[in-house]
Amino acid sequence: MPGPVRAPGTVPAAAFTPAPPARHHRAMSHELVAYLGVMDAGKSTLALQYHHSLGGKGVVYTSMDRGGEGVVSSRIGLSHEAREVKPGFDIYDDLAATRPPYVIVDEVQFLEAPKQINHLADAVDGLELDVYAFGLKTDFLGRLFPATQRLIELADRVEELPVRVNCWCGERGTHNARLRDGVMVFSGDLVEVGDMDSYTVLCRRHHRAGLA
Repeated sequence: MPGPVRAPGTVPAAAFTPAPPARHHRAMSHELVAYLGVMDAGKSTLALQYHHSLGGKGVVYTSMDRGGEGVVSSRIGLSHEAREVKPGFDIYDDLAATRPPYVIVDEVQFLEAPKQINHLADAVDGLELDVYAFGLKTDFLGRLFPATQRLIELADRVEELPVRVNCWCGERGTHNARLRDGVMVFSGDLVEVGDMDSYTVLCRRHHRAGLA
């Protein structure tokens, strides 16, 4: 039999639901939901909590996690095996072959854009899966990651990560900053994984002023 056909178009946005959805069957349309924020806001912890709350039988994807290949790891010590998404990997075909009950994607900002983000939307529309994606909203320059931008364009809902991270001044931290010898830098590779000592979170005012 031929495989599932990727359905074009988008699904209407659903009502805001702050908690993970219940495990029972839902009559509403399936969703692509994005949870985005700054570093230290608990995205990997939330991703693993969703996986647990939804029954633990879905598929978990990640890309370039600081804990190594094929694992989702959080700073509070939680970890779970995951499928590593590399450039060229077809997420839709993988999901069409396995048909999991739901999909969790951590480090979504590192996915190949727009292709792999399109795969997530295709899985919602063509395979009738719920997809929950967790990641950073902007890079150290304060710009949307290409994958994050495409995710915002396609998502049915975009939610802010629930944990508040403060700037050194006490205001809400909204921007990631890269440091070298305690000073903000504005050059270098877009992606540097693992060395969290070289990053901090700042409010908009101090990020724009370069004051870390």
